[in-house]
Amino acid sequence: MSRESVPYGLWPSPITPARVAQSERLRDLAWDTEEASLVWLTERSDRGVLVCRFLDLYASRDLTSTHSVRARVGYGGGDMTVSHGQAYFCSEGRLYRKPLRAGEVEAITPAFGQVASPRVSPDGRWVLFVHTYDEEDCLAIVDVEGRRWPQKLVQGADFYMQPVWHPGGEHIAWVSWNHPRMPWDGTTLGMATLKEGSDGIPVLKGETVVAGSEDVSIFQPTFSPDGRHLAYVSDVSGWYNLYLYDMETGKHSSLVSDEAELARPAWAQGMRTYAWSADGKAIYYLRNQEGFFSLWSVNVTTGQTSPIKALSSYTYLSQVDVSPMTGSVAVIASSAKIPPRVLVYGPTSESVHVVAHADTEMIPQDILSEPQPISWETEQDGPVHGLLYMPQGNRYDSGGKPPLIVMVHGGPTSQTLAEYSSRVQFLATRGYAVLELNYRGSTGYGRDYRNELRGRWGIVDVDDAVSGARCLVKRGLVDEEKLVIMGGSAGGYSVLQGLIRYPGTFKAGVCLYGVTNLFTLAADTHKFEQHYLDSMIGPLPETAHRYRERSPIFHADRIEDPVAIFQGEDDRVVPVEQAETIVEALRRNGVPHEYHLYSGEGHGWRKAETIESFYQSLEAFLKQYVLFA
Repeated sequence: MSRESVPYGLWPSPITPARVAQSERLRDLAWDTEEASLVWLTERSDRGVLVCRFLDLYASRDLTSTHSVRARVGYGGGDMTVSHGQAYFCSEGRLYRKPLRAGEVEAITPAFGQVASPRVSPDGRWVLFVHTYDEEDCLAIVDVEGRRWPQKLVQGADFYMQPVWHPGGEHIAWVSWNHPRMPWDGTTLGMATLKEGSDGIPVLKGETVVAGSEDVSIFQPTFSPDGRHLAYVSDVSGWYNLYLYDMETGKHSSLVSDEAELARPAWAQGMRTYAWSADGKAIYYLRNQEGFFSLWSVNVTTGQTSPIKALSSYTYLSQVDVSPMTGSVAVIASSAKIPPRVLVYGPTSESVHVVAHADTEMIPQDILSEPQPISWETEQDGPVHGLLYMPQGNRYDSGGKPPLIVMVHGGPTSQTLAEYSSRVQFLATRGYAVLELNYRGSTGYGRDYRNELRGRWGIVDVDDAVSGARCLVKRGLVDEEKLVIMGGSAGGYSVLQGLIRYPGTFKAGVCLYGVTNLFTLAADTHKFEQHYLDSMIGPLPETAHRYRERSPIFHADRIEDPVAIFQGEDDRVVPVEQAETIVEALRRNGVPHEYHLYSGEGHGWRKAETIESFYQSLEAFLKQYVLFA
């Protein structure tokens, strides 16, 4: 039977802009400490909603309707927790609590600064949380009913994240770091003993540094259920691996040592990649091997590790948590062909139950593309990695080779993963090949690979994007005349740099809230990244020449290929002026371009109407300047 003749890029797809816009985004989850109830955070358009399910009732319901759940410390995250039958969440700079069964939402902190990562004491009396005001961060504490004014508990560092309680309530632990480092450069694991103050509010009795340094990154401290050990992830070996600190002897031991990543760069609060089993005999951890995730367990006595085979069909997992009541493991999971789900795994029965979906999952799986790990050699610095998605070529008789979208991730300290990506599938199901680039400097391949971008941002990432495209052309997989470079944030910066340094290589560029002026970025960006460029470019004023050499705004006259610019009007990370200066230069130089400014949006899209408009505009731009040019 002959196939219908449809050119690449024009294949009809059920993944419409409206469908992408209406999909929910699963962000976090947590078990209650008193009964078998699970709460998860989902984003519906620009609103964060807590959903609760009592597993014995087999039904879920929304907990929040009048408040949008979202923490705003740095890039967000650490939005919620659950304890003693109550959900605690962040909204508009305040902490709230809401009973899981009957009861109203109550504020427990005043509207003062921003809050994140609430953690409830084992006795249910206190909430420990991250607080920031006027660019001063600390760990603060408040009673669960909010009858007293919150008090600062730990302060002095520039940043704090991942606070936790000892199960006995007498200790807390946390991660902190200082400028100019980022949390993946070097952090410290702090621990302190608490005592009751004269007013009844806990105060610090003693504080010590347990692990970490200016050159070693620590991630996610967590006490064992019996309080004997403090687990944490460290990259001291060159890879993010799992360690134990013995609270009685003060000795550290390596629990999992592997050439794989057991943590991710801490761009946000509240990130979790492992959890203790309810009996404290094992730890469940997420293992990232070249962007493909799997769930494993390790026996804390013998060190024996084993994969959880019941979840082997999923290639991306996040926010693992264990019920202290039942021992069940909850996780957010997806794969290239499975949109995100909330799963519950029962270790005893080895059963897996789906308790929530982000999408209706009605798209035929045979039209979706699966990622192929791909590597290619550079001339001097070794291999570069990525994930390649090829369109399912048996659908239509298209002739020739597909156009290629080189997708450059943000960060730049980040990684593209083997997860469900609406953006990738939107393009692949229309007949585009997509190369998700993990350029030198990306995470997921060890500390040495991650550090290869230091001082070379705007050079290495761009060279790797070009060499990746040329590699696929040389292998005969894509159309050399229809190459596109696309990215957001740091990836948007790489797009502009690619068009400047390699004019004519790409048919077009798509830049989402990309950096255009490194000088103004260093001066105007939010606190979290105020000194990020010290390592990526170099310190000012000593390396000012690099800032000028690598700022697209000073070399915009070299851009000759069509480019689409997308920007959020309320972006605090890359302010709107960054986009408008490059747009003015493109207009002045007569370069074909489009500029889309979205009101009410920040560094990325949240509103359904924005997401739908973006995909409509993206598809039209690619048709005009790539397919029909």
